[in-house]
Amino acid sequence: MPGPVFLADERVALRTVESEDEPFLHEHRNRASLRDPLGEFEPLTAEDVAEYREEVVRGDDGLTLAICVDGDPVGLCFLFDEDARRGVAEVGYWLAPDAKGNGYATAAAGLLCDHAFDERGHHRLTARVYEGNDASTAVLERLGFAEEGRLRENAVRDGERRDTLRYGLLAREWDRES
Repeated sequence: MPGPVFLADERVALRTVESEDEPFLHEHRNRASLRDPLGEFEPLTAEDVAEYREEVVRGDDGLTLAICVDGDPVGLCFLFDEDARRGVAEVGYWLAPDAKGNGYATAAAGLLCDHAFDERGHHRLTARVYEGNDASTAVLERLGFAEEGRLRENAVRDGERRDTLRYGLLAREWDRES
């Protein structure tokens, strides 16, 4: 049985990640198209995925939620590296390949921004994206994030050195209607 819906809008529902989601996570986290942007290079076993769900998803270093459409998971989104004292956190998300191009990442990340600013009282959100990941860059820019820096040749993607772009968004800049 899937977890309860935590946040939702007309496009997506964000719910807790449950053990029933592990086959979905196992399948998609092992795809090269997802591994590379997440900076993961080793294959994940079913046991690795179960450990990931237990330690990371259920851990206390932020919030990890399944992005669902019509009740089925299509990806994950997360707030992590939260620092309540400074009021900052990082936003991340990924989608299964067949779910891309439908606005689901933008909707999910927007719900997380609403939650981070309105419910958690954060002042600032950050995000990272590898140069060349145009879809993720577009999500961040649609939500009002501004590019704040570049870590030159900080990552390897598709066998090539890539820059990591840093984005930021302040609570006063957040406009959910965008």
